[in-house]
Amino acid sequence: MRVAFRRATRNDLPAIVALLADDALGAAREASSGGAYAAAFDRIDADPNQLLAVADHDGQVIGTLQLTFTQGLSRGGAIRGQIEAVRIAGHLRGQGIGQQMIEWAVATCRSHGCAMVQLTTDKSRLDAHRFYDRLGFEQSHLGYKMIL
Repeated sequence: MRVAFRRATRNDLPAIVALLADDALGAAREASSGGAYAAAFDRIDADPNQLLAVADHDGQVIGTLQLTFTQGLSRGGAIRGQIEAVRIAGHLRGQGIGQQMIEWAVATCRSHGCAMVQLTTDKSRLDAHRFYDRLGFEQSHLGYKMIL
């Protein structure tokens, strides 16, 4: 399947939100619409250290992820690429699109001068764990969150 990866536009927002809600975890925490999504999109789009991307197949958004480029002092002042909110349309999972998207994200991080790429995934997403392991990511840290 021929897939193009590109910066998301405001017109892509309904499709992105639908992808975020298209699983058990997302369905419990995402709304179907709302001004908060538009405001968040505008802040992300205006930030040069953020890249909200979509996977596009024949004009249809079939995947999404967000990249954040963080300048740090550790590791000799390295830039880190953070991959967040990775989603592929449910009916297209298992066809290699996710691998293409992650490979594109890693290449994009390299082109931004990142020394490493990191991501988190929910502990309950066992298929995702196997997917990231297969792509060469290592489980190196224990993550914590505090919902505010």
